[in-house]
Amino acid sequence: MFKIAVMLCRWLFTLYISLFMAQGAKYIMIERGLIKGSGALCVSVQRVSIIFMHLTGFLILAYKPGEFLFDWLTLALGGAGLFFFLGGQFAVDKIYKKGCPLMWNCVFFLMDAGFITLARLDIVSARKQIIWFGVGFAATLLLPLALKFAARSERFELPYLLASLALVASPLAFGERSGGALNWININGWVNFQPSEIVKFSYVIYMAAHFARKNRNAALTPTIFTAVIVCVLTYQRDLGGALIFFMTFMSVLYIATGNVALVAAGLGAACMASVVAFSAFEHVRTRVFAWRDPWADVSDAGYQIVQSLFAIASGRLTGAGLTLGSASYVPVVKSDFIFAAICEEFGAIFGIGVVAAFLTLFYRGAHVALRCANRYYALLAAGFTCVLAFQTFIILGGVTKFIPLTGVTLPFVSYGGSSMLVSVMMIGILQWIYIMNRKTTPIV
Repeated sequence: MFKIAVMLCRWLFTLYISLFMAQGAKYIMIERGLIKGSGALCVSVQRVSIIFMHLTGFLILAYKPGEFLFDWLTLALGGAGLFFFLGGQFAVDKIYKKGCPLMWNCVFFLMDAGFITLARLDIVSARKQIIWFGVGFAATLLLPLALKFAARSERFELPYLLASLALVASPLAFGERSGGALNWININGWVNFQPSEIVKFSYVIYMAAHFARKNRNAALTPTIFTAVIVCVLTYQRDLGGALIFFMTFMSVLYIATGNVALVAAGLGAACMASVVAFSAFEHVRTRVFAWRDPWADVSDAGYQIVQSLFAIASGRLTGAGLTLGSASYVPVVKSDFIFAAICEEFGAIFGIGVVAAFLTLFYRGAHVALRCANRYYALLAAGFTCVLAFQTFIILGGVTKFIPLTGVTLPFVSYGGSSMLVSVMMIGILQWIYIMNRKTTPIV
């Protein structure tokens, strides 16, 4: 009977995501004057769909088949998550008045989808994740106050550069290897974080500060700076992180200078560096070979991607049903491959909705940057949007075998404290810029 109920609930999850995305599209059309309606109603319907998705998910996870009882610890975790999401929505409405509610709704939806999936895969990780949710949002709610007292933060270009270099190099002295990459620092066994995640924040601020104050063609220093970061991360075997920094640099460089020749030179140098890396590093060749033909070494190098593709395909359109999948067989499923677990148990339609939520976030971020009158703020918005967009593309592309796999987290969804903290704070900065810009120029 329980299995039948779970199978029926697949359609509820499909309904929730369909309703969420339909209301998001309607909100944008109302905002742009294409149709008439209430944007506030669209936002409210989205929030209700998140609440019902959360309740449905945790009622399934907490139920004990055959015992006709619920696991109270799982229900308590679900209640804590619901309290956080409701409290978070209330807090951002108060702190980020006149912000973009559509962006917050997408963030809450992605967080909740990841939270339900984590609770399904590993309840302990889900408990830790809710703590990081709280830490990230606490920091984000304090951002407007911090930015108010650091309104001229673009003046501190050199400190951002030095701090970024120190952080990205710190694992070489104090780090420990995880999954083959030397990019983690453990403090007394109770805090484990990736310095490169924090560097994303300071790096974008440095790039925006540099190009906002210097000549449009003054690209030598940020080029050298980026090259050092990319080389250090490559040495640490954090290929995903290196790729995110490089792609963000190229995007911000073009946005700030409009110099096609510089961008072409950068891409040419990247192509040559890729050839050198393929020849020099065994782990790079392994990733490329596994991408080209994972079936050639399905028991070793190609095992992850093959299991991921099996999980995505077995979910079909509406999923196998929450708790009825086998995503736990996918290695590193809580962080790198959580999208495969979502597609298996919630279905391809739900997976498409997750991608659509990310695209909505990136669209709104680009919208903020394009409408921003202040050059520094515009570059900040563009930089943070690029970081989130490229990180999402890299991991989704790797999980679906579109590009070679590199180990990065899916923003707001995957298990990971430092990634969650930095990603939420980036959204907070985008919201702050959105509000600041609306005071001078209405965003339409």
